Amino acid sequence: MTRDDRFGPRRDDRGRPENTAPEAPRKPRVPLPRARRVRLGVARAVKLDGNVKQALETGRNRVLFTAAFFALAFIALSIKLIAVGVLHEGGEPRVARGAPPPQLVLDRADITDRNGVLLASNLITASLYADPKLVLDPVEAAVKLRTVLPHLNQTDLIAQLSGDRRFVWIQRGLKPEQQYEINALGIPGLYFQREQRRIYPQGRLTSHVIGFTNIDNTGRGGLEQGLDRTLRERAETGRGPLVTSLDIRVQQVLRDVLRDAMQEFQTIGATGIVMDARNGEILAMVSLPDFDPNAPVNPEDPAMFNRATLGVYEMGSIFKAFTAAEALDAGVVKIDGGYDATDPIKIGRFTIRDFHPERRWLSVPEIMLYSSNIGAAKMALAVGATRQQDYMRRFGFLTPARIELPEVGLPQAPHPWREVNVMTIGFGHGAAVSPLQAVGGMAVLMNGGYKVPATLIKHQPGERVVREQIINEQVTAQVRKMMVSVVQEGTAKKAQVPGYLVGGKTGTAEKAGAGGYRRKALLTSFLGGFPMQDPRYVVLVTLDEPKPTPKTYGYSTSGWNAAPTAGELIRRIAPILGVRPMSADGSPNPMPVLPQNRDNELRYALVGDEDETSVTADLPQSDTEVTNAAY
Repeated sequence: MTRDDRFGPRRDDRGRPENTAPEAPRKPRVPLPRARRVRLGVARAVKLDGNVKQALETGRNRVLFTAAFFALAFIALSIKLIAVGVLHEGGEPRVARGAPPPQLVLDRADITDRNGVLLASNLITASLYADPKLVLDPVEAAVKLRTVLPHLNQTDLIAQLSGDRRFVWIQRGLKPEQQYEINALGIPGLYFQREQRRIYPQGRLTSHVIGFTNIDNTGRGGLEQGLDRTLRERAETGRGPLVTSLDIRVQQVLRDVLRDAMQEFQTIGATGIVMDARNGEILAMVSLPDFDPNAPVNPEDPAMFNRATLGVYEMGSIFKAFTAAEALDAGVVKIDGGYDATDPIKIGRFTIRDFHPERRWLSVPEIMLYSSNIGAAKMALAVGATRQQDYMRRFGFLTPARIELPEVGLPQAPHPWREVNVMTIGFGHGAAVSPLQAVGGMAVLMNGGYKVPATLIKHQPGERVVREQIINEQVTAQVRKMMVSVVQEGTAKKAQVPGYLVGGKTGTAEKAGAGGYRRKALLTSFLGGFPMQDPRYVVLVTLDEPKPTPKTYGYSTSGWNAAPTAGELIRRIAPILGVRPMSADGSPNPMPVLPQNRDNELRYALVGDEDETSVTADLPQSDTEVTNAAY
């Protein structure tokens, strides 16, 4: 056995058995022309190389671009997450504090009293609306919604959710718990809109002064309407809250005193005003009945009526103070002069009498002291119709009061202005003014004869207050002395306050009705001020149709109801305003009073100075003639 037989068949280099069979003769190759083979080979190789390279380059570029894009996106996202989570405060604390989001611009500025107490502000709320096209089952949605909002009418709600519109309001101004519960219902097609709602922390206390806004945050009464544009501009420019002249402490006392008087004397309404006679600032203004501005009632409701500025009334005998000032200023009578009040005055079919006749000649102070209609009528006749109209215009009794409120009444005056009208206006009948106008007139007598515009906005320290002198200063001092005697010895004795020198005048007027004056429907008032040794504050209290009580011995005139109400008011607000009581000898009492931040002295400018001009208006034309000269 040969070596090849022992180890198996012969194998080639790759381990395959060699074919030991004799090789078949090979067919000889026919060589192609060299030039042609070279050209075909080169062309095929170039074509294959170009396609592969182009595909590889395109794919590689796309992969690199995609990888770079995702890398940049992840880097940006990582940076944002680090900034939000580590470098800056999260959103939850801001929401927990209740602060509005930066992109939400407030519609209106806050309103505060003179000491910074908040009277009106904004609250961010959610409102519910629906896209009916996306509500799958209107009936089911309505049933579920009424579990949270049971006051909604189911029939109307189904109709709203079944309509063709793409937007319908369901409920404005939701409470946070209502929003949460509605959101938990999971009803498709319902959405929430963030809105602002105006809130009034003091509620009824400032309802007629501040007013309120409607559902769209537009002013609808009081300062909210009168200064609507101002409040929006202050919010847009970030100028801070609107600071009013009100002192919420005085406002609270005034409302409490008037409410107690309404209950005691069973009146249908009451009005009160406290004004700083030096600069015209209204410290308190109340009209009862009032309303809750957070949930205003029907505009036709009597509680919406602002008696202090919109109501006009014949104010009765408080006008005798103005008649006396006119007569003394015109020089038709002196302080020691007077008129015969022995017999009633008969003019045409009218008779003017005194309520408590003295039946003798009365001096000017006695006419005030005894509130003589006869004496006041004769004093007015001495002034005359022309001068009486002029003085009425100076006091501001013939044109609407100027105040920042839209609710301003139009005063009523006779036309033509005849002799009988001159006499009746002399003692407070025949012309009707608003309580605010009466207060403005009394401020003239309190501050030395200067007419100062009334305002509900606090003056800034150093601000110039324009005023016009319309009555001689000496005359006003004489009238103030007469008003002090009225409180100490006359019809307003019950307005006295121990430790304070009070002056004023009472007024009892019969209200006009369809058939003439209603003798048992009275409007009683006290108009005066304090402290009279250093006059500053004007006080008005008016009660509408008070009833007699056992304490008043059957009387319902102002001396028995309006005067004691005013006395209680002064007793309670004097310490708040920083007015120190006096000792029996007239010296200041060291008794401590509540701290009061005294404003810097204001600068005054007379009308006509530095391009300041007074504005007057013609006498209102009216076909209504006051024909009743009742006492």
